[in-house]
Amino acid sequence: MTIAFWCVLAAAVLPLAWAGVAKSRRSYDNRAPRDYLAGLEGWRKRADWAQQNAWESFAPFAAAVCVARLAGASQPTADILAVVFITARVAHGLLYLADRPALRSVAWLVGFACVVGLFLAGWR
Repeated sequence: MTIAFWCVLAAAVLPLAWAGVAKSRRSYDNRAPRDYLAGLEGWRKRADWAQQNAWESFAPFAAAVCVARLAGASQPTADILAVVFITARVAHGLLYLADRPALRSVAWLVGFACVVGLFLAGWR
């Protein structure tokens, strides 16, 4: 398996990590998780938002890795873009938790640029 494919797995696990952070309170109610998450405040609420955004970014990233592979993109290029994407997405979530919206937007943009780069990597 390529590094880029392993990064797809990492991108699939990342939302679960943010969900764990959001739900890391003893009073978590597994019977009504959506109600519980809707009532969160502060950094736990932002962790839930990071989870939601991580799910939203997963499909385009996974598709971009597959398209890069099918289009014959250079594997080192695809691997680098995938690693940078994962790094940017981890930073995005941490910046969400830290309540740093401007820097979070920069991290989001870097991740999005990697997705576009993966789609374009096989273009000849």
